[in-house]
Amino acid sequence: MSLKALLILCLFSVGLASEAQVTRLKTSATDQLRPLDTTQHKMQIEIWSDIMCPFCYIGKRKFEAALAQFEHKDDVHITWKSYQLSPDMVTDPKKNINQFLAEHKGISVEEAKRMNEYVTGMAAQVGLTYNFDKTIVANSFNAHRFAHFAKQFGKQDEAEEALFAAYFNEGKNLDDYAVLIELGKEIGLDPAALKTALESGAYADDVRTDILEAEQLGLRGVPFFVFDRKYGVSGAQDSKVFLETMEKCVRE
Repeated sequence: MSLKALLILCLFSVGLASEAQVTRLKTSATDQLRPLDTTQHKMQIEIWSDIMCPFCYIGKRKFEAALAQFEHKDDVHITWKSYQLSPDMVTDPKKNINQFLAEHKGISVEEAKRMNEYVTGMAAQVGLTYNFDKTIVANSFNAHRFAHFAKQFGKQDEAEEALFAAYFNEGKNLDDYAVLIELGKEIGLDPAALKTALESGAYADDVRTDILEAEQLGLRGVPFFVFDRKYGVSGAQDSKVFLETMEKCVRE
């Protein structure tokens, strides 16, 4: 298989490319999801994402660019949802991401490195710096629990940003409680309370429920953005796709 074919396979499997950029969601699927908090009378945007997904961080930046242009941006409530691209991944600080990708996709390490260089270029276009040579192979489940803990204190978006930066820029092990506690301190979370939550296994059910909801929606990759339970946008689409979808929700 050529590198180009491998890139296409990779991009589709993790949700950058999509034949249908915006889809109308079926109520039979959305009715199975947990009820939304409608007391705030805001547009509800839910984002299914995985910390180890490079396109999710790119998608976050593109969505943020759209939100900055949105006339009603102050009337938007964002909820991050957990998803795991590799739920069976075994954390191994000694293995770099190129080795993991090679094993996972059945390609050579050199091909994996070239694929990651290609993605690094995509990230640079939205102002992100990826250091794949430093990235640690780590199961993302505990990082998702950390994000759910942060959600209880209104800091979920800050948590997601901290996790992405720590993983792709700084090469930190996001399956290490000490790392997560330090990240929590940096965004203003109580380190003692966070330590207790992590060690007790708290928020594991929340992560599993998010993943179950993704299955109910028929997700095959991330990022996946849901707007007011009406429209779904798959992949790190151009900012104008996100903006047009928000404007469509307002008109309706």
